[in-house]
Amino acid sequence: MSDPIGFQVTFDAADPHAQARFWAAALGYEVELHDDFIRAQLAAGVPAEVVIEVDGHLHWRTACAIRPPGVADEEARRGRRLLFQTVPEPKPGKNRLHLDLNVGAERVEEEVERLLGLGASLLYRYEGPEGRWVTLADPEGNELCLQ
Repeated sequence: MSDPIGFQVTFDAADPHAQARFWAAALGYEVELHDDFIRAQLAAGVPAEVVIEVDGHLHWRTACAIRPPGVADEEARRGRRLLFQTVPEPKPGKNRLHLDLNVGAERVEEEVERLLGLGASLLYRYEGPEGRWVTLADPEGNELCLQ
């Protein structure tokens, strides 16, 4: 049997850096920092307009990634990495894919309040025979569930 295929989840975004900060705080992740690599690319002739400074660090203007704390580049590429990339069009409607954050029933309300404080909005609460969860939207309207 071969090794599992690595993957990342990529979100289209109007502001990938704001989305990365929201999701990093929501998940306890960290925003990836690549200052040295970006400086090397600038020195090699990459145009400065493709770079932006955010929170004192250089980032690609149109993309920003997050990963669990302490995870190295190679391990991040094998999974649990989220990438946010700029797209020109607004979000057209309901997501066909979303993240479920499994915080435990005893922590759902605490996490709802915390995420609302980070800029999420409450969409609805569900209770049925298959379970209970709260559906929120991130600052750009992408759905997520807490259970």
